[in-house]
Amino acid sequence: MNSHEIIKNAEKQLREQFEIIEDIRDLNQKKVLEAFINNRVAPEHFYTVSGYGHDDMGRETLDKVFAEVFKAEKAIARIHFASGTHTLACCLFGCLRPGDKLISVAGAPYDTMQEVIGTAGDDATKEDSLIAHGILYEEIPLLNGTEIDFETLEKRIDKSSTMVLIQRSKGYSTRKSLSIDVIKEICKTVKSKNPDCICFVDNCYGEFVEDKEPIEAGADLIAGSLIKNPGGGIVEAGGYIAGKARLVDKSANRLTAPGIGCEGGAMLNQHRLMFQGLFMAPSVVCDAVKGAVLAAKIFDEIGYDSSPKFNEKRTDIIQNITFNAPEPLEKFCRTIQSLSPVNGYVTPIPEYIPGYEDKVIMAGGTFIEGSTIELSADGPMRAPYVAYMQGGLNYAHVKIALSKIIDNVT
Repeated sequence: MNSHEIIKNAEKQLREQFEIIEDIRDLNQKKVLEAFINNRVAPEHFYTVSGYGHDDMGRETLDKVFAEVFKAEKAIARIHFASGTHTLACCLFGCLRPGDKLISVAGAPYDTMQEVIGTAGDDATKEDSLIAHGILYEEIPLLNGTEIDFETLEKRIDKSSTMVLIQRSKGYSTRKSLSIDVIKEICKTVKSKNPDCICFVDNCYGEFVEDKEPIEAGADLIAGSLIKNPGGGIVEAGGYIAGKARLVDKSANRLTAPGIGCEGGAMLNQHRLMFQGLFMAPSVVCDAVKGAVLAAKIFDEIGYDSSPKFNEKRTDIIQNITFNAPEPLEKFCRTIQSLSPVNGYVTPIPEYIPGYEDKVIMAGGTFIEGSTIELSADGPMRAPYVAYMQGGLNYAHVKIALSKIIDNVT
């Protein structure tokens, strides 16, 4: 069969999965719409203020909408967060104090977070890390490298445990991403041993993939990037934090300063994009997830190991394809780049990127730099040479890219 026939045949077999994904989209879209209506979003909320950013009705209403969508006491959504890593770092530095203990429950976290914590990076970076500020840190290894070790988790949580870090998405690893059900079980286990321990979820790549969010599963605090799922592909920068009000306030003090917290920061005419991006997000995420499921089906059929499998439940937008050699990984990323609407003529090459220990190859012909809700792919140049494919503003674009990939790898 040619690539067109392979894709059409795969789509026929995926109708049931696609219907489930679309049902989740509809539920999440209704939830977002109701948050807009309940908070009386109006054109005046798209206007901006300058300077200190005081008395910004749009910013205040946007925070309320995010809080309602994520079922949180409070939320902040700001363009001032430089990245998802910066957003997470504000939570960690804002909520933890010298002598507090942070425990990562799913093994080592994402590469950039290791530098924030202080387990990786050069000497200068480590001097500014959590560990250098007197935060104690532990990791609970995964069972067989893939599953949460609940028995060890129960033993390790005690009154000295201040916060657990729960990374929902797999990052540059081959473990399973954590479903809302698994996050719920983690939070339940932690709270049974220490009710005061903060359950903090890195929610990057996971928003609107399932019908619930981590706060509904017992998390105290969540954070993510607006150039991923909740920005709907049009928000130009920023991140969000949601959860218990006191924890959001502490995190906001780290972003701005004590005494300013959530109350300052000019939004520079970004309100409308942030409102509209959030409104679009459930549908954009739906198309990205459908594209990932289609990719999983096709790569299985042409003989490549991919994860999650096409018929597995999804909790994020990321699709792993394992190549076991550097050359096919590079070829894959270059094919994605060649079919990008921006910089399609550019050839990606592996290079060192701030925050990463290994060279990384990135295909990112995106309208917004680094936007991973747009179709993109990347991977560290280390065994087993896994490509992490994510995003797709529309399902048709993913299909076109997969058609070319089939021709190039078979």
